[in-house]
Amino acid sequence: MKDSTLAEQRQLHRMARAVIERHYRSPLTLPVLARALASSPRQLQRAYLAFGGSTFREDLLEVRMTVAAQLLVEQPAVPVATVARLVGYRHASHFARAFRGRYGLSPARYRRLCLRHRGGASIRGGTSVRDGASIRGGG
Repeated sequence: MKDSTLAEQRQLHRMARAVIERHYRSPLTLPVLARALASSPRQLQRAYLAFGGSTFREDLLEVRMTVAAQLLVEQPAVPVATVARLVGYRHASHFARAFRGRYGLSPARYRRLCLRHRGGASIRGGTSVRDGASIRGGG
């Protein structure tokens, strides 16, 4: 593959990540993102394959779940259904299923455990995070 093609793919991947970081609340799909970047869905898939280490959907899910976990702990008065909407889910049940798949706990249970261990603690991928140090378990 030509160096210029690799550079274009790298740039496309970087731009896709930036759009996801800014617009994860929106109903993003691969075709919508590709259109926003003046690309094709296939080119975007190739860029993710070459430089992402994950797919577009996995990338979007990771951003949404990370923000959701932060909101659940940092904003305990905000209902779980509202957190779901804030991170881009129209249905709380879909959010809860995705959250459980990522963290192994329901959002409400995650919140309770984190608040119980407050002192900066939160749970990520089944392992604990204390005093702001991030330790991520295999997920």
